[in-house]
Amino acid sequence: MAERILIVEDDTTIRVTLRDVLQRQGHRVDLAEDGAGGLELFRKRSYGLILLDIHLPDMHGLDVLKLLRESDPEALVVVMTAYPEVRTAVDCVKAGAYDYLNKPFELDDLKEIVRRALETRSLRLEVERLRIQAASPATLEGMIGTSPAFMALIEVTRRIAAASRVPVLIRGESGTGKERIAQAIHNLSPRAAGPWVTLNCSALAEGLLESEMFGHEKGAFTDAKAAKRGLLELADGGTLFLDEIGDLSLALQPKLLRAIETQIFRRVGGQKELQVDVRFVSATNRDLMEMVKAGTFREDLYYRLNVGSIEMPPLRSRSSDVLPLARNFIGEGARVMGMPNAELDPIACGLLERYAWPGNIRELRNVMERALILSGGETIRPVHLPKEVGAADKGAPLSTDDESLSLAEMEKRHIRRVLTACHGNKTQAARTLGITRLTLRNKIAEYGWSDFLDKAEAAGNGSL
Repeated sequence: MAERILIVEDDTTIRVTLRDVLQRQGHRVDLAEDGAGGLELFRKRSYGLILLDIHLPDMHGLDVLKLLRESDPEALVVVMTAYPEVRTAVDCVKAGAYDYLNKPFELDDLKEIVRRALETRSLRLEVERLRIQAASPATLEGMIGTSPAFMALIEVTRRIAAASRVPVLIRGESGTGKERIAQAIHNLSPRAAGPWVTLNCSALAEGLLESEMFGHEKGAFTDAKAAKRGLLELADGGTLFLDEIGDLSLALQPKLLRAIETQIFRRVGGQKELQVDVRFVSATNRDLMEMVKAGTFREDLYYRLNVGSIEMPPLRSRSSDVLPLARNFIGEGARVMGMPNAELDPIACGLLERYAWPGNIRELRNVMERALILSGGETIRPVHLPKEVGAADKGAPLSTDDESLSLAEMEKRHIRRVLTACHGNKTQAARTLGITRLTLRNKIAEYGWSDFLDKAEAAGNGSL
């Protein structure tokens, strides 16, 4: 793993030799011949590792180490000392040095200690990333569907994911699964092995959001008792997902724009410029173009975010996906709650398909979890659904307040609707209607519905 390494050493021969060895291993190396020069470079840049000599012309290496660790407690420092000074080296390790090398040392020993130090740094970063990911709520919306709108969404997601450096803006109503698509973009991209880091731009006040995104240096504000890496730093090599990007303040927008365009940023209160390799994926349910016109969102940032554009279809435009999603949520809920995997009553199926779902997939998931609890793991029926779902069934012939319909006509329409919901399955329809299969067959013959049942059977592959 290539990193930027700082060598603080007053001996020119050793300094140059170490630089040449490490550069041949692919690392970027900066040199300083005294403590002051090393500290100045450290303030300007971020280093994966510092090789620090104990004897420097202007100050003791232990003092330099303490100043480095005060500035960044995560700094990895390997001290270099002459053999008789092992006691001093041990003191340095106690003060926070990662390890020490006794002079003179073999170059192979140097390579090995550098390898172990950088591996330790990588593991520390990974632990921090996993901690952040574990704190983020997992989305339950499955990538499920066969509707034309869904298939088009998957196709454009795959194409955009392959362009691993292109910023992406995902727009859509609340609950449509924007974060799920953002995660899919990461998983399908060449960055899939890198970190996936999320930040909700509406969850924090402006000052806290800036610190969370960019990190901060010690003393940057009252409670900044130590330096802290931001999520942008932790997302290096992977993807940073910025949810609710429309809520980002105007003061932070130019800083984000610079980070996207240059991949360079500074921590809050810091002077050193940090370089990262991050893909930015953003999401919003707001009309950013209208915000641009109103002066509440920068036009240049909007166009920079919107290089890869994805529009999330609302669930009402994916009616054929409602039942597969509903059954998936029932199955997930049953596993979590330790309940039987309930079936959906045919009439309930019709109600779910005809409802407009203003809360989209999130609302469907919540409705299914509630219905599963109310049904006790038994068949989910209309009585287990919220009243607004049942109220959406405007075509139902069960209402007696329509005085233009006779009782016989109401019965005929109701039987037809149940047969349609059961895809022509007479046994299931008879059970739902509360009549015998023979009575149902007689009604079908009376109404002359043979052709209708053939179509219903073909649509659902039902059994007559």
